Amino acid sequence: MERFLVEVPALAPLKLVAGLELRGRGDVQLYRVELPGPKVSKNLATDAKVRLSLPRSHFNGLATKGHVRDWREAFAKGEAKATGIEQVLQLIVNVVERQEQRGRTRKARH
Repeated sequence: MERFLVEVPALAPLKLVAGLELRGRGDVQLYRVELPGPKVSKNLATDAKVRLSLPRSHFNGLATKGHVRDWREAFAKGEAKATGIEQVLQLIVNVVERQEQRGRTRKARH
């Protein structure tokens, strides 16, 4: 999560509680992620505005080595799913897209 916030700094000050569901072989782990921070605790996020769900194995790779592009691919392939308040989800998508556009513009100038 911290890597993602470094790549998309506009999301860092966002006040948001997200639920994270990591599916493994036969079990599900639930986490509460609070921004800004992130502050992560292992419990049910009853006040979550957004819920993310993905296999634990995918999350481990994304969390340690993944970039925004990798997260985007996981969602496009259906490996990761996000549900919740539509306006909040759309805000996150818009901020990420703008950051990616800025990154492409910088690369094109060099």
